[in-house]
Amino acid sequence: MDKEDLRSQVSEKMKLIRVEYGYTQNRMADCLGLSKKTLVQIEKGRTLAGWTTVVAVCSLFQGSEVLKGMLGDAPIEIVETLAHDQVDRPAGRTMGGKVWWQNIEESEMFILQQNLISQHYRIIDQEYQRWYSSFEKKDALERYRELSNQK
Repeated sequence: MDKEDLRSQVSEKMKLIRVEYGYTQNRMADCLGLSKKTLVQIEKGRTLAGWTTVVAVCSLFQGSEVLKGMLGDAPIEIVETLAHDQVDRPAGRTMGGKVWWQNIEESEMFILQQNLISQHYRIIDQEYQRWYSSFEKKDALERYRELSNQK
């Protein structure tokens, strides 16, 4: 997945997200800082949402079942990972990856997981704090081994 893929996917589901929240087009456009005309163009598939609009949707509507069905339980994590190419610092507690994640490797201190939908990788500790995210398996494995050996 890259930024263009995410823009396309979110654009395709924008109307469903709006309807899920019970928003009118005016309210949704106002919430996202768009004109109603632009929102209508996105909803009709005539244009793609811009990157900043996608970031806003993923942030403001992160609890959306539509978004979760499309991206798994971590829309903000996906946006952050795409924006920075990778995230390599403790970045907050996760839910542990019980539903949308597959464990790739596990050590005494860390778990390397892959998201079943977006296919990105992350490293969490045993308390479910996220330490690293990347779409590159090689980089994720390398960082996982570094973290696992230093503890």
